[in-house]
Amino acid sequence: MKTSHLTHFTLKGLLVLLAALPLASRAGEPLIVVEDRGGTSALPYYEALNLQPRANAPAGPPIPMLPVPATPMDEAAMLPVRSAKLTPGTVARRVIEAPGLRPFVVVGDDEASHAWLLRQAGSLRERGAVGLVVNVETMQGLARLRALVPGVPLAPVAGDDLAERLGLRHYPVLITATGIEQ
Repeated sequence: MKTSHLTHFTLKGLLVLLAALPLASRAGEPLIVVEDRGGTSALPYYEALNLQPRANAPAGPPIPMLPVPATPMDEAAMLPVRSAKLTPGTVARRVIEAPGLRPFVVVGDDEASHAWLLRQAGSLRERGAVGLVVNVETMQGLARLRALVPGVPLAPVAGDDLAERLGLRHYPVLITATGIEQ
């Protein structure tokens, strides 16, 4: 009996090894990386499948549609913007690796940001930077900031999540694909 069990397990082991040989021969081949950056619709592939709804499939619940606001939202509706984790202050330069990241600035409606934007305006325009205003109370404050850097789009945005992700505590700051600097 012991011999038949041993033979049985040996045979199973050999079968597993033989089954794995084709997989092992492919182990040295390079992987094919598939990536979708958008721009091309997948609809033609789905249409080619000619999928029909199942006759006996229960109808799913209707997807609720949010009502369209009577008046369109504007930036004034987004204000005030307050980011508790970000305050004006000094930021040490550091290196980051974010290939393809468009340069952007993080500023607030305060004297430090006003002075910094005035100094950096030309450079920001040349780089094609955009701006996130993380602390601003009114439309007048936002307009003052925009007047300092014509040609640089500025948008009111809550910055606490960004502060956590980038380890930021202070602004004004310029963030590029290669670094964070003031």
